[in-house]
Amino acid sequence: MLEKAEALHGEYVIDGVREELSPARMLNSLCSAPQAAEFPADPIIDETPEPAAARLLEFDDAQIGTYLAKVMALGPRNHAFPMAFSAPYTRLLIAQALIDTLWKRGHFRLGDLALSMEWKWNSDALGNMAAFYRSAQSAADYIDSLGLRLSHYSYQPSKTSHIEISTPLFRSLGEDDDPLEKLPFHSGNPWLSGSREQPNTLVHDPKSWIIYIPFESCDYRLGGSALAQTLDFAGGTAPEISDADYFLDCYEVIRELVEDGILLAGETVGAGGLMAALRKMCGFRTGAEIDLGDLMRATGEKDRTRLLFSEVPGALIQLRDSDYDYLDAELLLQDVSYYPLGHVRPGGGIDVLSSEKNGLQTILESLIQKSSEGED
Repeated sequence: MLEKAEALHGEYVIDGVREELSPARMLNSLCSAPQAAEFPADPIIDETPEPAAARLLEFDDAQIGTYLAKVMALGPRNHAFPMAFSAPYTRLLIAQALIDTLWKRGHFRLGDLALSMEWKWNSDALGNMAAFYRSAQSAADYIDSLGLRLSHYSYQPSKTSHIEISTPLFRSLGEDDDPLEKLPFHSGNPWLSGSREQPNTLVHDPKSWIIYIPFESCDYRLGGSALAQTLDFAGGTAPEISDADYFLDCYEVIRELVEDGILLAGETVGAGGLMAALRKMCGFRTGAEIDLGDLMRATGEKDRTRLLFSEVPGALIQLRDSDYDYLDAELLLQDVSYYPLGHVRPGGGIDVLSSEKNGLQTILESLIQKSSEGED
């Protein structure tokens, strides 16, 4: 196995092309405590791992519950790092770690956060070090595009490959940082607690709304996903997570809703996809009935399984019916797309529909029904 210094500071030749920067040089540009960027060693020569040949995989809507059970049984620790999708999967992990902070107690904005990243890596197999290089490269590009900093990074040899990410507050400004440039993206006196401000369990309020906010507008694909691993489907493509500006808009508006106490519950959509996040929100006596019609029409995706299990980062929230108009105005102001999926229901479990009516029609019918019920 390669040691830390070799992996981080060595020179890489991937697919016969000598890379200009070492992982350490790329990450140091974002780090408050940069590491030495030179290490005398033989070049690390590797090849880009190729995904397995794509095969036609037809999903059965009647098996969605079975797919969910497989994904939930897999869990994050057993989700093997998808080497062929190293770059997009790294961005997913970063996005997921940042969205997780939305639900924390405190007062902060996205610009107040930093990231600490630790690659625990198995360098033995062909393609693994090329995957590490692309992971570090992708992390540096994505963190920079989000306007964030690294508080720390490290590499540890391991028998398995995965990335551990934490999100501390970034408190210190370097000598080269411009306080006036940082001011619009930071809070005056940010603070962040390890405890949750926002519960992630659905409240049993049948009139409340379950709403999905994707933090990306990319296609819903299953390459590198937990579902793909459980079905032994390594081919295909992964979601392209790259729109940092839109991520920032989504993050800021949801964080304000959390701090204002508007939401009843919230959960991160990340590994396992939308369906896994919804399952985490359901209790033994509280389930959900959701309708994917609006999402299918907006994305042009006809396969419900792709929408439910593709690992596009986002948030699931529960909102009181009386706060729906307020949420609509706030998200419209920030030009953030959202999809009202449905409502909670007693008894646990999740029912998935895909009606031909759009969300506006459903809401108008609901209002008409309420008006009729109120007449003498």
